[in-house]
Amino acid sequence: MEKSRKQKDWKENRQEEAEYVDQIEGRNSVLELLNSDRDINKILIAKGEKHGSINKIIAIAKEKKILISEIEKAKFNQIAKEPNNQGVIAIVPPFSYCEIDDILELAKQRKEEPFVVILDGIEDPHNLGSIIRTAETAGVHGIIIPKRRAASVNSTVSKVSAGAVEYMKIARVGNINEAIKELKEKGLWIVGTDMNTNTYYNKQDLKGPIGIVIGSEGFGMGRLVKENCDFLVKIPMKGKITSLNASVSAGIVIYETVRQRNK
Repeated sequence: MEKSRKQKDWKENRQEEAEYVDQIEGRNSVLELLNSDRDINKILIAKGEKHGSINKIIAIAKEKKILISEIEKAKFNQIAKEPNNQGVIAIVPPFSYCEIDDILELAKQRKEEPFVVILDGIEDPHNLGSIIRTAETAGVHGIIIPKRRAASVNSTVSKVSAGAVEYMKIARVGNINEAIKELKEKGLWIVGTDMNTNTYYNKQDLKGPIGIVIGSEGFGMGRLVKENCDFLVKIPMKGKITSLNASVSAGIVIYETVRQRNK
């Protein structure tokens, strides 16, 4: 038992160390990065890739005085983490997470009721990236994720989000339940997604200051998280499969919220 715990701690520590460096891959993701205010250490270009949107990336990078390195394809492919890297990698500092108050301040600046998405242990970076992309297009003010046992923002998340991660405020917290309590104290209603309830998502009032909780893949919300929600809603299932991908569930409930707010 002690050995198993030490191995788990070692893996988590290695994960945290890895977050001190990151890279963004793919032409659209790097272009969105260049158009944001995020720092870029340098941009790597694979030899033979100077065509199409690569030329636009190079021009913007030169204008911003960002170092550009052209390297052999074999070495480039060793550095790349994604097979579909499109011949360009941006080396960046770690993603800059914000505080919950920063998310609420953004809502205040926009003169809108706070609209927050809370992710209870989403482990697949593809799901996290998809949720970030949907949330950004829907006008969500920020996303809250846990520090442990959940996907963090990395190159895969950035690529799947199609660069939306550069425009989304993301808070990384030690305890999701404490974050929910903080939001409730500041006037938000917390709505959790769960199949074991009688209320359909489109029958619940989702207007006003709100936080939507999306549970982890396969397990849903934790017991305490569920108990801390003000309301629970479900998505109707008509087929033989009784669950949806977490990012699909998030998209459905997020856009129902948008629909109600725009009435």
